[in-house]
Amino acid sequence: MPTEALRKKAQQLDSEDPLADFRNRFEWPQPKGVPSIYFTGNSLGLMPKAVRKAIQEELDLWASFGVEGHFEGPHPWYSYHQDLKPALAELCGAMEEEVTPMGSLTQNLHFLLANFYRPQGKRTKILCEGSSFPSDFYMLDSQVRWHNRKAEHEIVELHPRKGETFLRTQDILSQIEALGEELALVLMGGVNYLTGQRFQMQEITEAGHKVGAIVGFDLAHAMGNVPLMLHNWNVDFAAWCTYKYLNSGPGATAGLFVHKKHHGNTPYRLEGWWSNKANNRFKMERKIDPETSADGWQLSNAPVMNMAAQRVSLALFQEAGLDNLHKKREALNLFLFENLEALKALFPNEGLGSLTPDDLNHRGCQTSLVCGENGRALFEFLESNHVVADWRWPNVIRVAPVPLYNSFSDIWSFFDITRRFFVSS
Repeated sequence: MPTEALRKKAQQLDSEDPLADFRNRFEWPQPKGVPSIYFTGNSLGLMPKAVRKAIQEELDLWASFGVEGHFEGPHPWYSYHQDLKPALAELCGAMEEEVTPMGSLTQNLHFLLANFYRPQGKRTKILCEGSSFPSDFYMLDSQVRWHNRKAEHEIVELHPRKGETFLRTQDILSQIEALGEELALVLMGGVNYLTGQRFQMQEITEAGHKVGAIVGFDLAHAMGNVPLMLHNWNVDFAAWCTYKYLNSGPGATAGLFVHKKHHGNTPYRLEGWWSNKANNRFKMERKIDPETSADGWQLSNAPVMNMAAQRVSLALFQEAGLDNLHKKREALNLFLFENLEALKALFPNEGLGSLTPDDLNHRGCQTSLVCGENGRALFEFLESNHVVADWRWPNVIRVAPVPLYNSFSDIWSFFDITRRFFVSS
């Protein structure tokens, strides 16, 4: 499709977009005074404008009430985390009692594995992605060493077939079956950080359970991005961060999911004051009165200033509606495909391609582009033209059009800037 036709199509799609006005509810970075084309919601989501007011309200309550702010005001701090649970449960397809906001992603995974990775007898091995984010591997490696075992013996990594860029679902299921009674734990991402591949979590969970393993997911790149039904899929546990698609700010409070079937059966759970039932915490007894829901994984009271930003962003998700967001995500993907195909047709010798599956059921917002020998030069050209994308060595440019705030015209602008780079190179 010619350049002008794509531009007009972008304008038409924007005019028909029921979520178009949500982009005005966010602050847009303006390096050198020029508004950016922001495609890194997969790394750090944009700041909702209402966050300033929300944090200021908590500061004002602190100033006015002091310690009584724990029980006074519109959102008492003592129960602050409860305000976030309905939206989090909806986002991950869970019961409210199965989710809680707490900690950071890797901390939460450690807390969960302390409970769920218990190597015994032949059942000792962990199955994971070979291209998982490094912090996940560091976490798994240290968990294995904690049990006086060696990573090279216990951690089995999944890699794509030679010449392919993402994992085949059947290969994952076959490896689970092959490990059989040796498999203690499957831990994978819901969406791979590098390729943008969305894994078939229900099938993986069913296969893991069939051989007697525990199955959990790192949802850092899935939460707020793709549809999730953790309870119905019978997933054992999951954890996520909230600074990416959930727009809660750098270092924001993360969260976790523990399936109801495990509530009350937590002999190895790491605990703290907040692991007590809420009505008994202030008895200050030496023996814990354990909270059996996911809240029992909490260690201490809520970081309120941090959670204020998350409360604002979650309200935007609820206002927009998950079905509407998923429909727009798919529409953005299809328009991005169309633009990429146009670029390939215009510049067939530039090696432009993608690591990400085309199938909409196997991907989320992110597309991981590759561009022959000119990848780094293209990335720097995009940066110089105020496109905020993400570079991963040796030749990957990650772009993630987010339905809450990106437009179809953002995608067309990306296409046009990339076209100008190839024309000039």
